[in-house]
Parts: sequence; C-alpha cells; structure tokens
Amino acid sequence: MRNDKITLKDLAVYTSEGSSVFSLIDLTSTQYGKDVLRKHVQNPPATFEALQEMQDVIRFWVNHPDQWPSIISNGTLVMLDKFFESADTGSAPPTGFNLIISSFLQKILNRSEYFFTQFSASHLADFLKGCTEMVALLDNNENIPALLERELNLMKDELKHRLTPEILKIDKQTPYKQLTGVSYRARREMKHMVQRLMYHYARLDAWNAMAKATKAQDWTFPELQPAFPLCFEAKGLYHPLLEEPISYDVDFNEKQNLLILTGANMSGKTTFMRSLGLGALLAHLGMGVPAKKLRISFLQGIITNMHVEDNILKGESYFFAEVKRMKHTAESLAQPEPHLVLMDELFKGTNVHDAYECTRAVIEGLLERPNHLMVLSTHLYEVAQYFSERKDILFAYFVTQLADDSYKFSYELKPGISNDRIGYRILQKEGVLDLLKKK
Repeated sequence: MRNDKITLKDLAVYTSEGSSVFSLIDLTSTQYGKDVLRKHVQNPPATFEALQEMQDVIRFWVNHPDQWPSIISNGTLVMLDKFFESADTGSAPPTGFNLIISSFLQKILNRSEYFFTQFSASHLADFLKGCTEMVALLDNNENIPALLERELNLMKDELKHRLTPEILKIDKQTPYKQLTGVSYRARREMKHMVQRLMYHYARLDAWNAMAKATKAQDWTFPELQPAFPLCFEAKGLYHPLLEEPISYDVDFNEKQNLLILTGANMSGKTTFMRSLGLGALLAHLGMGVPAKKLRISFLQGIITNMHVEDNILKGESYFFAEVKRMKHTAESLAQPEPHLVLMDELFKGTNVHDAYECTRAVIEGLLERPNHLMVLSTHLYEVAQYFSERKDILFAYFVTQLADDSYKFSYELKPGISNDRIGYRILQKEGVLDLLKKK
C-alpha cells in the first residue's frame, strides 16, 4: 500500500497538537522500534501475501504477550550505541599485573570509566540474553508464523558469535578484569553483529507494539481479501481517537463502489470518511481495527482530498491546489490496482455554480473507474439529486435534528440524500448577525 504525506495528514496519523493515531499504536519499548513502526505506517506491506504474513505475526504476539522478553529496554540499546561508539585507546588487551593496576587505578582515579565498563558490559549481556530468549521461541512453539520464524532465524545466526557464550555469563558478580577483557574484544569484534541484532529486535518491537495496541484497544482483526473482487464491509466501525465515537455500518462492492455522502456541515461526514480511511490503513498494517467486523480487499493505496492548502510562495490559489490534488487522484485511479479514495467537499475554492459543475463532472469520471472504492461528500445536495437514479451509486446522509430556532447533530448515518441547510441558523445561533446589526 502506498500513502502520501497528505493522506497521512488528512487522517491525523501524525499531528503536532493533541492525540494522533500513531501515538495510539506506538507502544514500542525502544526508540529503534518506534522508528521502524513509523516507517511501517508510511510503507505498509506491498503485497497481499506479505500483509497476511504480517497479520499472522501480530496475532501471535496478541496471543503470547508473556513470551516477550522484558530484560531489554530503550536504555539498553542507547547504552550499546554509546559503548560501540566510545573511544578505546588501548592497542592491546589488558593482561596480568597491568590489568590489576589498571582496575585499581580506574576505580580510584577514573570512576566514570570504571562504571561505564561495568554498565555497558551488563547491558550487552542483557541484550544478548533477551535476543536468546526470543530465539528460544523457535523451539517452544510449533505454529510460529513464517515471517517471525525467518526473523528469529536471522537473530539465531547472529548469536553464533564466538564471544556470545562468555557474555551471556556476565552478571553482577563478574570481576572487573573479566569485564575489561570482554569489553575490549566486543568493541573490536561485535559492533556490526550487535547493530544487526538491534535492527532485528527493533522490527520485533514494532510488531509487538501493534499487537499490544490491538489488545489494549480491544480491536478486531480484519478479514483480509485479495484485491478483486472489491469489498469493504464494515460493522460497528468507529473513529479510534474519539472518546464517545458513533459506529458505522458500510458495505461497498464491485457493483456499488461509489458512495455519495450528504448532510449539513459539522454533521459527521469528515469523521466518517476518516474512520473509513483509518480502518483501511490499520488493516493494511496487519493489526486490529476499531470495528466489530471488517472485510476488506487488499488496496494499493488510500487517497484523500480533504484539507487542501493553497501555496502563497508558488502563487497558487486554493482552487488551483484543489485541482492539482484532483489531478493526482485521477492519475492514481488510472492504475488497475484498487485504491480507497476519500473526497470531502470538493471545489470549495470557487463559486457555487462552478463547484456544482466541477463536482458533477468528477462524479461522472469516477463512475468510469469501477476498480476503486470511492466516497465523495458534498453539501451541494443538488449534485446528489442529479445522480439519484443511478443504481450503481450508494447514497447516505447524516441526520440533523431541526427545531424552530435550533439544530442538533445525532451523527447517525442513514441511507438516502439530505437537503438540510443550516448555515443561516448557525450564524443566528452564534450571534453573528446580532453583532453585525449593533451600531
């Protein structure tokens, strides 16, 4: 799956303020794991088979949380970085009388170096012990997932280093002179081997984080399907960042792959589309999704047209920015592989007549792209009415409860087309018109 920065921003995967989807799933124990998880979100598995393997791994960690080694922490890996990057000026390993004198002088005259050696050797031992615990899963589990098995076998090969048995024996009682000798040899022989192990561990940390998030949020593993026939069937799908979310049921298929969404501003259209996008994204990471059930085709990518921004430096207007984003969408839809396309209130940067004509033309073009799943929201209910007789289009709207001088949103999704118009009421309720009338 390929998703650009605009899509990730529109879906609030990363935000500079408040909560984000990434912060919700980032239950990694190390910065290295966090970096791998971030790259995984930006570049989900590229094939259906790879996605299935990833989901199998995350299922495994959901079902076996007690088999994750707790001995390795973020401090462990940070210390190992410092250990292998620190200067070691000795040209030969310390031995005999020189080692005894060196140990005594280090403890008295250079306490920082003395404790650094003890501390780093201890962390190196902890890291190798944790990796050894991981590798033991190969012998203790009959049905270990294929992707996890390959990763652990790579770790197993790295642990065959000749210094590993000696380092695994290090504990609090290990003499300083022995630690000095081990540190000297480890710096010269194990740097690249440990770095490769740290990479493997970071991948496992990222996978385990998605499993922990799935379990902590009580999310459901989706039923993954090949790209075709198209399907997006969700029951009880909701937005994971809302404290009291409203759930939705939706069903796309190859016969009805376009949904036109209507309803008043603030009624819930954007939140609904974000819920669809986040459900699809999380499913393609291999983890659970915020829904009672989700059956989804393997998608090539998610494309959003939600919060377009103009570019003053380039002299681009808001409308031209909208057109450019729509052009990118059209280019992506020319590909045969299916995408999920989420379009929110297109062509806000022009007048109502232009917006109607442009939106209608875009919908007519979208109907020529049956290989993709598409949602288009609009407050121009005339557009929806124009296509209302089409049997290959789904129509849904968000309910607005209207009274004489007020309105209320239930955020309830119903089949059909809305003709609610509440802009004037909002101006009245917020007192804007009264303020303008004051002299």
